[in-house]
Amino acid sequence: MIKSKQDTQHYIWSGNCVSWVLLDSDALSVKQEIMPPKSKEQSHFHKNAQQFFFILKGKATFIVEGETFEIAENSGFHIAPDKQHWIENLSDTDLEFLVISNPSTNNDRFAVEN
Repeated sequence: MIKSKQDTQHYIWSGNCVSWVLLDSDALSVKQEIMPPKSKEQSHFHKNAQQFFFILKGKATFIVEGETFEIAENSGFHIAPDKQHWIENLSDTDLEFLVISNPSTNNDRFAVEN
């Protein structure tokens, strides 16, 4: 089935970030997301899901278990289950990326207080 941002459900997270759900099954989730400049998500972890982020536009900053990683456009980043993490956009331009989760992160996201 063909999917795009224009023909799928979407939702707002962290106030002003947008996620388009391209695929959502128990075993696999694929989302295309945009984070405006200077935005970030809350620290969290997934007990079961591993995630792979692929940066389409911009530069992403990930904090995983206290370590910082900067990921450039056209590059990917893997996060294993049980790793405390968050993504942020420190730049002055939009950050656009794919996030692929296996299994889905539905009911598998646990917030961590900073």
